[in-house]
Amino acid sequence: MRNFILVLASLCVVTGSGPTLAQSYPSKPIKLILPFAPGSPSDMVGRTIGQKMGAQMGQALVADNRASAGGTLGLTLAAQSPPDGYTVLVTSPTIVISPLLYANLQYDSLRDFAPVARLATIENVMLVHPSVPAKTLKEFIALARSRPGKLNYGSGGAGTTNHLANELLKNLEKLNIVHVPYKGATFAAQGLMGGEVDEVVLAVAPALPFIKSGRVRAIAVLSEKRVKTLPDVPTAAESGLPNFKMSIWYAMFVPAGTPRDIINHLYREAEKALQDQELLQRMGNAGMDPWLGTPEDLGKLLRGEITRFAKIAQSAGLKKE
Repeated sequence: MRNFILVLASLCVVTGSGPTLAQSYPSKPIKLILPFAPGSPSDMVGRTIGQKMGAQMGQALVADNRASAGGTLGLTLAAQSPPDGYTVLVTSPTIVISPLLYANLQYDSLRDFAPVARLATIENVMLVHPSVPAKTLKEFIALARSRPGKLNYGSGGAGTTNHLANELLKNLEKLNIVHVPYKGATFAAQGLMGGEVDEVVLAVAPALPFIKSGRVRAIAVLSEKRVKTLPDVPTAAESGLPNFKMSIWYAMFVPAGTPRDIINHLYREAEKALQDQELLQRMGNAGMDPWLGTPEDLGKLLRGEITRFAKIAQSAGLKKE
């Protein structure tokens, strides 16, 4: 009888450990790793949602910006942090793209991170210089076919989403368009307005002033549906290219091995934050769209994007440094 009581007591301790952990977490501030510079879209998404989650949990999510090429410094730091719930990463598709660009990385995107939540997207729009005689995506494709190797496009550099978006288009439509890399998307946009390049894919929010001033022409948004701030610009799918999509998504991860109840707790806090109307208004003003997804949704997205971007990188002839 005594042995039975001891076994029963030990089972109670084991089964009770989960709720106790969830109830006590977090008991101190959480490091929020943002693998890009302050003021970047990734930084804005992470800080905006992180601040709200911290207020809800009673412990701050303290931003730790680790800017580097391809975000590799921040991603490495997050992957190597203790899996105790006190290190959280908010990142973009760079978690998928960087392994295609850099050799000898100290992390594996699938092995070393546990998905927590999809958070938001920033949509892209395809822009052309006003001198380009194409008012629609179909017309631009026809023009490129009629002038192989004559049209060019600018990007923020090899491996950026505005580079890979055009490489995706080239692959889908078998086009010959010349890549002109700049040191950032802002410089590519300036090159477009100055007539140095014919076309650029740019995030909607920074593109809006240029579109409204007539310095560039928007011919398609690369999203699932039309963008509220550009209601008259059709999607690529509406233009006959359903697979020409390139949204910039943002998501939350923790180091692999983090207890599932902590992951669930963080997801619920992200879900609650993304229901706050003031937060949603701030996100909308910054050109962000909420895109909540469960850990399972994010895991599926990550695996799918690894496959998709690998194919695009291969067709673009990207080589690892």
